[in-house]
Amino acid sequence: MKYPHTATGIFIRRPNRFIAHVEIDGRETVVHVKNTGRCAELLLPGARVILEKAAAGVLRKTAYSLIAVYKGELLINLDSQAPNRVVYESAASGKLDMLLDSPIRHLRGEVTFGKSRFDLYWETERGTKAYMEVKGVTLEDNGVVRFPDAPTKRGAKHVLEMIEAAGAGYEGYLMFLIQMKGVSRFEPNESMDPAFAQALRLAAGAGVRILAYDTAVEPDAMILGQPVRVCL
Repeated sequence: MKYPHTATGIFIRRPNRFIAHVEIDGRETVVHVKNTGRCAELLLPGARVILEKAAAGVLRKTAYSLIAVYKGELLINLDSQAPNRVVYESAASGKLDMLLDSPIRHLRGEVTFGKSRFDLYWETERGTKAYMEVKGVTLEDNGVVRFPDAPTKRGAKHVLEMIEAAGAGYEGYLMFLIQMKGVSRFEPNESMDPAFAQALRLAAGAGVRILAYDTAVEPDAMILGQPVRVCL
């Protein structure tokens, strides 16, 4: 996944979850934040950030969106829309075929199952039908990444709905896309959201596949990387 137009800046403050003040070319500028999560451990005054610049002719309130931040020398993508795009592009190009019984022949995004809506649906050449829900992960501590970074009833709901899909005969996948490199393992954030952690363990016991992959993050791109150990 590529960003066609990017810029750099210095983070100043974040008055609410939708906007931030960033120094760009010496001027304080209001930018959109493409992540409504807390990100409090990342968006610190003075942090170097990467911004996506709106294309010429696009009408919007802010000319830039904050998409990534440096934690020391580690670049972490914060764009909450990016994980779905990365995984969809990877599935479409065959990068996920190694997980499946045969190559994907039919792929769609944002597909309804009952009262649920999952991020991906596919059918393989052997006729296997599967749903996948994608979660972006940005919370890191000494090489361990965790999800979520705030309580999420919606997240636990998605997990329980995936159990229902697996019970109905579909293959179910929960993909935690880690928006950075250099991590050792993924685990649910038990102390932050015990209900989500419990739902994840129930899903694993019901046959839902729990996956975690890191990504190669660049100022203008994020690319699917390698599997990361999952500890439930």
